[in-house]
Amino acid sequence: MTNLNTSLRKRRRSTDPMQEFDRLPRPLRQWLSQAALPWSPRSVRKLWAGALARYDGCENSALAHLSQVEAKRLSHDTSAHRIV
Repeated sequence: MTNLNTSLRKRRRSTDPMQEFDRLPRPLRQWLSQAALPWSPRSVRKLWAGALARYDGCENSALAHLSQVEAKRLSHDTSAHRIV
């Protein structure tokens, strides 16, 4: 039983997500703890690395990018649940 009501794919974990979470940089852990979606530490780490590279290592810009990505994914999920 799950308490998530989403049309997004669910995935099985092959590693301990808490250990992966603990290894994330502090700003990323803080962002993830407030995230609306159930991000895996592995996937958010990839997005974080890409955003840091894109924004010349600026953590604030990288965090803003992650929030934009999450908002876009939420909008796709919301549109899938709209009643026509």
